[in-house]
Amino acid sequence: MSRTFWDQFAGLYDLAERTNSRAVQGMAAGVVRRLPEDTDFLECAAGTGEISLAAAPFVRRVVCTDLSLPMLDRARKKAAKQGLSNIVFQQRDLFCLPDEDGTYGAVCAANVLHLLDEPAKAVTELWRVTAPGGVLLLPTFLMGEAGPLMKLLVALYRLLGFRQKHAFTQQSYRALFQGLPLTELAIVPGRLPVGLAVLRKTNIREG
Repeated sequence: MSRTFWDQFAGLYDLAERTNSRAVQGMAAGVVRRLPEDTDFLECAAGTGEISLAAAPFVRRVVCTDLSLPMLDRARKKAAKQGLSNIVFQQRDLFCLPDEDGTYGAVCAANVLHLLDEPAKAVTELWRVTAPGGVLLLPTFLMGEAGPLMKLLVALYRLLGFRQKHAFTQQSYRALFQGLPLTELAIVPGRLPVGLAVLRKTNIREG
């Protein structure tokens, strides 16, 4: 299997995130603040595990997943260095999760929806595995609101093979969740701001 952009970029991923550290750190903190207590937490497209590692001390169990094995390998090493024992790492495709409906009290996929041809399809699958009474957390870079410096950096990433499918603004990102119970769209400031979408599922099973 050929190496993807994300496989090749794994070693530089944490360094790249430091260029937008205020938003990245604020995003992780925002997710942690909204986690239910004593729950199982699934993160998809976790990259090198920034959010999963931040969440681990506050939940029962973390399932940290990504399609890129080199990304997961770096996340695993960071977790070991921090002595975290309630986290597992698995390669998964967020469009086709193996879990039963309503498995997790909290589900997260960060900074991935703008990279997908069909982000709404991904949201549907993530919503499926969110438990009644649980929360789906979707922080995403608002590429349509990038400042000059971040636009330059994104242009440089494109030379390396980076491809985005959407340049969300607050308005267009909110529209993505039409028909779903979007309870909050928090804006996390930074050089490239993040829109943190929060969807809460009622305790009554749907359908």
